[in-house]
Amino acid sequence: MRRPDGTIPFSVEFNPPRDAAAEARLWRAAREFERMHPAFVSMTYGAGGSTRDRTARVTGQLARETTLLTVAHLTAVEHSVAELRSIVGTYADAGIRNLLVLRGDPPGDPLGEWRKHPEGLEYAEELVRMVRGLGDFHVGVASFPQGHHRSPDLDRDTAYLCAKLRAGAEYSITQMFFDVDDYLRLRDRVVACDPVEGAKPIIPELMPITSLRTVQRAEELSGRPLPARLLQRLEKAAGNDPEANRNAVRAVGIEIATEIGQRLIDEGAPGLHFITLNFAKATTEVLTNLGYTVTATPVSA
Repeated sequence: MRRPDGTIPFSVEFNPPRDAAAEARLWRAAREFERMHPAFVSMTYGAGGSTRDRTARVTGQLARETTLLTVAHLTAVEHSVAELRSIVGTYADAGIRNLLVLRGDPPGDPLGEWRKHPEGLEYAEELVRMVRGLGDFHVGVASFPQGHHRSPDLDRDTAYLCAKLRAGAEYSITQMFFDVDDYLRLRDRVVACDPVEGAKPIIPELMPITSLRTVQRAEELSGRPLPARLLQRLEKAAGNDPEANRNAVRAVGIEIATEIGQRLIDEGAPGLHFITLNFAKATTEVLTNLGYTVTATPVSA
């Protein structure tokens, strides 16, 4: 469904702030995005200790104190079923009824060995069923254009996604990618796996690269190296002095994200989901390039 300005819906992802300064930056970004009316904002999940507590608090504040529809992440990793139920209850008390349900990666090493909590859940599919059984929640899940690194092959990975959708998930958000063809092939695989579930939205995730340093971060988040043709464009802009040419590198990164976004729109993607790292500027530049408009800052709900 198109927005009033003719664009498709977009959404943004925030990370749990680790201190007061980071929290202030997140709030500045949230207010900037309010002016562009995202379909929703999602908050990734910080497991354990004060990070978890801050995550829950800030997520609740976003839901109560802004006009933004807030989606909270929920991960099974290192949690018992009782703890997961308690977390869902905390979100419900804050008025949050939208959850992105994930199995989660082992803390400290996303590629490390997965270990189920002795009193927890093994698969995201189980977590979807648990959440749907707890009340009137809207549930999304993750999808992987190039396959999850733990899946033996793409067919098995697609079957896992279809199982999560059958369990009650209403949509999926992809892992970040830089080759639109990978997204299109994922979409085709899901339709072939289950035509009914294949009709559910698969929302592509992307992140503007603003420096050569963020290339490594992008590769960590996507689990895949940046395509050589894109890395070459960034390195050409950087020349022999990436610091002196950082504005040129940033401009190419914004250009690449705009190109990816436009092709996704042309190919019928239901929306665009941006990793922001709690900054608004780069994402809003890409959105502006794609025809999205900025309005006056809305009054907080």
